[in-house]
Amino acid sequence: MATKPYRSVWARDTAPKPGREQPALSRTQIVRAAIELLDAEGLDSLSMRRLGARLGAGATSIYWHVATKDDLLELVLDEVYAEDGFPGAVASPTWREAATRFAYGLRQALFQHPWAAQLVSAMPSIGPNALKVMNNLMTAFGKGGFTGRTLDYGVAAVVAYTLGATTPEVGLLTKVGGTEAAEQKWYDAMQEQVEVAAADYPELRCRYAGYAPSEIATTRALSFEFGLTSMLDGLEARLRRDEDGREIHRAAGEGAGTPSPADHSA
Repeated sequence: MATKPYRSVWARDTAPKPGREQPALSRTQIVRAAIELLDAEGLDSLSMRRLGARLGAGATSIYWHVATKDDLLELVLDEVYAEDGFPGAVASPTWREAATRFAYGLRQALFQHPWAAQLVSAMPSIGPNALKVMNNLMTAFGKGGFTGRTLDYGVAAVVAYTLGATTPEVGLLTKVGGTEAAEQKWYDAMQEQVEVAAADYPELRCRYAGYAPSEIATTRALSFEFGLTSMLDGLEARLRRDEDGREIHRAAGEGAGTPSPADHSA
């Protein structure tokens, strides 16, 4: 049986209907309370009933503004993109700075709101705050010289790297207790177990043992920075190669309006 197409809350008119009594709660109050509940108890804790209890209101007041739980999740996810860590309304002077600010903004948001890691890849991010962030990132890449699909793929690479590197960290941190101290305790216990489990792999065991007992948070941060810098270096090399390709074709007498193969490379 065919499933019903998903329809985002942002694609529907959710403004209060004229002539009807307005509820005491506002959408802003509902979204903020939902975020507080999610931060305190996680994604599985969220229900309209529990949210209503937190707000001291009935479900009817919530459903006035939010028709379904999925609608509410889209709203809270978009609110994450409006936080101070994200470069929302502030344009960056270079594409590398824009990419770096975005990556660290998303990383900070996921650590602050671990539940958001499960939503970013599962729900459409087409709310006003998310679109503002992505527009600034894509504009910076365009001004930096990226064109066509190369621009789209470059931005996608930044998003994918940030999510891929950060989501497992957030998942582990949440699982072991949500604090760096709890994570360190877990890691210290694992080191002892690796000594046994990796007995047949002396080189691996040596590498694991080489990390200091109290540097797990620093190691994670340095690893993220290394990966992000390496990826941006690769995009910069790709950009230079594409620009060189365009210069070669122009030098060969091609018109300015004639696309070169580099303009269509991915």
